[in-house]
Amino acid sequence: MQVIICGAGQVGYNIARYLSGEDADITVIDQSRELIAKITESLDVKGMVGFASHPDVLEQADAANADMVIAVTYADEVNMVACQVCHSIFEVPTKIARVRNQSYLSDMWSDLFSRDHMPIDVIISPELEVAKAIERRLQIPGAFDVHPLANGKVSMIGVHCTEETPILNTPLRQLTALFPELHIVIVGIWRDGQGFVPKPEDELRAGDDVYFVAETSHLARAMSSFGHEEQEARRVIIIGGGNIGFNLATAVEKSHPHVSMKIIEVSKERAEIVAQSLERAIVIHGDALDTEILEEAGAATADTVVAISNDDEVNILTSLLAKSYGCQRAVTLINKASYGLLVGPLGIDTVVSPRAITVSTILQHVRRGRIRSVHSINEGFGEVIEAEALETSSLVGVPIRDADLPEGVLVGAIVREDEVIIPRGDTVVQANDLVIIFAATAAVKKIEKIFAVKLEFF
Repeated sequence: MQVIICGAGQVGYNIARYLSGEDADITVIDQSRELIAKITESLDVKGMVGFASHPDVLEQADAANADMVIAVTYADEVNMVACQVCHSIFEVPTKIARVRNQSYLSDMWSDLFSRDHMPIDVIISPELEVAKAIERRLQIPGAFDVHPLANGKVSMIGVHCTEETPILNTPLRQLTALFPELHIVIVGIWRDGQGFVPKPEDELRAGDDVYFVAETSHLARAMSSFGHEEQEARRVIIIGGGNIGFNLATAVEKSHPHVSMKIIEVSKERAEIVAQSLERAIVIHGDALDTEILEEAGAATADTVVAISNDDEVNILTSLLAKSYGCQRAVTLINKASYGLLVGPLGIDTVVSPRAITVSTILQHVRRGRIRSVHSINEGFGEVIEAEALETSSLVGVPIRDADLPEGVLVGAIVREDEVIIPRGDTVVQANDLVIIFAATAAVKKIEKIFAVKLEFF
């Protein structure tokens, strides 16, 4: 696969890192010589210094033979024009653009990106994606990661193990016998800075981050088995009234009318705009690091503080302040990857990475075969893949234990029409089943081949 990535910033770099590890032919374009030097020195990609939307630059990048262009520069307009040029001149089949300005995304102008106008196949809005990710975390307070799968029938959950977790030090093969109502498959464990796909004899330990797949209707039981019986957040403080904060508040007002929200915004002008646009949320103009402002927002009685301002340091400090006042849980947006390793020991419950969420969203449209969705886990650990099993797939018609799956792969769930099946070794995948699989990064390409459409299918 030949891919052109426009933009060598954090998102562009991470997409290139994922794809270059899978033997894709990658060319990265950016105006910054420093960024291009960094990406070509550390990754097996071609780099070009230039303006990503200029036809001559795209021609030099061999756009005429590209399978896909992914435009993730800092400028929406550059991303959109790059896709337009790739379509009109070079006939690139798949065009993905990051568009951040909410005006472009209004339903009123939904026809803008149609094939007759500005033909972009996939629009990625980081602000909307991050707001959706945080909303899911508010619904399941004990989870630090939540991904709905199979139209919401199945969920992939990330949960942290503590000394109080009831199922510690028990071989995973015994969990079904000890907890017969526990309909989950533990697909990944992150321990001491490294991830691995567990074997039946492995045990969970305090400090582990555990990823499991479960039928969504059984989530409450699954979470209680990890010692989490917290109720959905009802009193929420949002730090930052920017696009992410506003999108989150709008979604919560629409779908969760029982939730009481207060928003703290440092800009008076922005606070007024947000206040006028929301129906129930209370907007407070002030600095969230001011203890009087936090007290006014009711930090002592809040269930969750969601710190999503544009400043990582403000987000971290306000989260810690709110928790010191008595707030039960902190969800904190952090852009700098280096900060992510520090905040866990400080007491921050959930870290949200816009970069990781954006990369995961883009990867859904990069994967081949009959793959419906992809969710990247822990920035390089692996991917949760939702794929349709065809008659020609080697996974179909044999017990899972005999399916010769690649190392680092576990089947987490099977959806057959409206039935969710939590698989065991003797479970047999049938043609047209929707299969939820966790694959360590090294095994992802092999999984693509398993779900590829073969000639004999036609």
